[in-house]
Amino acid sequence: MAVCPSGHDSASDDFCDVCGMRIGGSPAAGASGPSSAGAAEPCPSCSTPRTGQFCEACGFNFAAPRFIPAAPPQPASGAYSTAQPPLPASAIPPTSAASPAPSAPAAESAPSMSSFPYPQATWTAVVGADRAYYERVQAVTGPEGAAVAFPSYCAERRFQLVGNQMRIGRRSVSRGLAPEIDLTGPPADPGISRLHAVLIATPDGSWAVLDPGSANGTLLNGVEIGVGDQVPLHDGDRVNLGAWTAITVHRG
Repeated sequence: MAVCPSGHDSASDDFCDVCGMRIGGSPAAGASGPSSAGAAEPCPSCSTPRTGQFCEACGFNFAAPRFIPAAPPQPASGAYSTAQPPLPASAIPPTSAASPAPSAPAAESAPSMSSFPYPQATWTAVVGADRAYYERVQAVTGPEGAAVAFPSYCAERRFQLVGNQMRIGRRSVSRGLAPEIDLTGPPADPGISRLHAVLIATPDGSWAVLDPGSANGTLLNGVEIGVGDQVPLHDGDRVNLGAWTAITVHRG
């Protein structure tokens, strides 16, 4: 149990569950974060200073493409311009009543789903408790891990993967964080960070998993993935995180 600077007992060791105050120092910017030589880039969604690919407060993806309007083309210096000045109103002949009105250009039809090069598959994440993973965590945590008990009952939950990304973590009112795969509980896994991992859609219709820098790491099929590494997922892959949580992904 961590204690925040205001004296509140908090189950989370990064931000206080009671008042939202940061516990400990600010995380150092890693290889995927901004350079320490200048000020951190603010999140365009909540203005929190950037510390990695994903905003630690709201989960905004800094790596996602953002639309920047293009500047209008400017003629080269000394080049001849074909633009003509507008005619005065007196020089425009009146429209005859017998003249047919110009026809409107045909509207372009929207592309159908069949025009996309990749099939659109349905992916589902199934969340449950993993006894074997829990015992593996207990074997390496030592006596302090004995305070975390395996849940006597954990109902299986299913989440359909939609959009460009699905954040995995615990809801935080103080930080305005509401992950799409909310593992707040009950039962609550104390080893899961507020923003623990992110599932990211790929152009071929598949998904990948990324750990933005969780406190306890993320495993894929029993192997820990590196922080900031985007690892492709396949049908039946199992993602383990926290003290006993397992997320199995299914395609189709």
